Amino acid sequence: MKRTKKRDAPRKSDGPARVRPATLKQVAADAGVHPSTVSRVLNPGTRGMIADDVALRVQASAKKLGYRPDSVAVSLRTGRSRLVGVLLPDIANLVFPPILSGVTDVLHRSGYSTIIAEVEADRDSQLQLIEQLIMRRVDGLVLATASRNDPVVTYCIERHLPVVLVNRTEAQARVSAVVSDDRKAMQLVMDHLVSLGHRRIGHLAGPATLSTGFSRRQGFELSARAHKLTAKEVAVETTVAYAREEGVSATRRLLDRHPDLTAIAAANDLLALGAYEALRERGFKCPQDVSVVGHNDMPLVDIMSPPLTTVRIAHREMGSEAAQLLVTEMTGLASPKRHVVLAPSLVVRGSTAAPPTRRKH
Repeated sequence: MKRTKKRDAPRKSDGPARVRPATLKQVAADAGVHPSTVSRVLNPGTRGMIADDVALRVQASAKKLGYRPDSVAVSLRTGRSRLVGVLLPDIANLVFPPILSGVTDVLHRSGYSTIIAEVEADRDSQLQLIEQLIMRRVDGLVLATASRNDPVVTYCIERHLPVVLVNRTEAQARVSAVVSDDRKAMQLVMDHLVSLGHRRIGHLAGPATLSTGFSRRQGFELSARAHKLTAKEVAVETTVAYAREEGVSATRRLLDRHPDLTAIAAANDLLALGAYEALRERGFKCPQDVSVVGHNDMPLVDIMSPPLTTVRIAHREMGSEAAQLLVTEMTGLASPKRHVVLAPSLVVRGSTAAPPTRRKH
C-alpha cells in the first residue's frame, strides 16, 4: 500500500500584508521629476527653489502615494534633526502661551518640530534636561528661563548649541535675545501715576536674579528720581517669585512700613493680584484708597474687579522674533548676536485713579 506524505496545513495569515511605505524615488517617478527635486520640494527650507507648478505636482504625488520622509534617515544623512527645544519656567502662567504660539508658528513654517518642556528652578535639573535634549540631537533651543547669570547658557555655548533667549536675558549679552523694554515700561507706569497726583508709590519688585525683576526695579527707581520723588515717598519690596502669594506678603510688608501709600506698581500681574488681596485684608478699596498697576496684560485681567491697569507686552511678536533669530543661527548664516528690545504700552483701566485727599490710618 502506497503511503502518501502528509502535507503541512497552510499557515493562517496573522493579518493583512504590511504595505511598504512609498519611497522618494517612487514619488519622483510618479511626478516625472528627479529625486533631488522631490527632496527640495518636501524641505520647507528649499521649497522656494522649485517652480510652483512642479512643487504642486510633487506634493500631489507624495500625498497620493502616502509618502512620509524618514526623519531618522534624514537626520543621519544631514546631521540635523529639525527639532528645537523650547523651555518655559511655568507652562500654566498665561504670559507664556502667546510667546509659545509665536515661537512654534515660525519654527513649524520653517520645517522644525518643537519639544516643549517646563523646567524647575533648580539649575542641576535644568542642565540634566538640556543634556537629554542634546542626546536627542536638537538643533537649537529657545529659553524663556534665563537668569541674569545663567549656567545653562554657558553649558549650551560650550557645546556649540544655538540658543536664543526670550522674555528674559542675561546681564552680559552672550547669545541673542528678544525682550520687552522693562525700564521704559516702568517709566510709563510712573508717568501715569504721577500725572494722577500720586507721590507716595510702592513697588513690588520681581526676583533680582531675573532680568525682568532687576530692570523693572531700575526703571521704577530711575523714574522716581526723574519725578523728584524722595526716598520717603517711594518704597520697594522684593519678591522671590512671580506668584500671587508673593504679591500678598510683599504688599503686607509695604503697608506695614508705609501705611500712607496711595499707589502700588507691581512687576507683574500675578503680584498685582496679590496686592488686590492684601488691600482687601486691610480694608482698603482699589482705586479709591490705593491704585494698583500690573505688568504683562495677562488674559482676563480686564474682567477683574476692578479691571487692572497694566503694561502690555508684545508676547507673540517676542516669540516670533526669537524663533526667527534661532532659525538664522541654525541654518548657519553668519550673523552677530542680536538683542531685540520691543516697545511696551500702558493699558489704563479701572484700578488707577487720583489719590484720596484724606485717609484714616
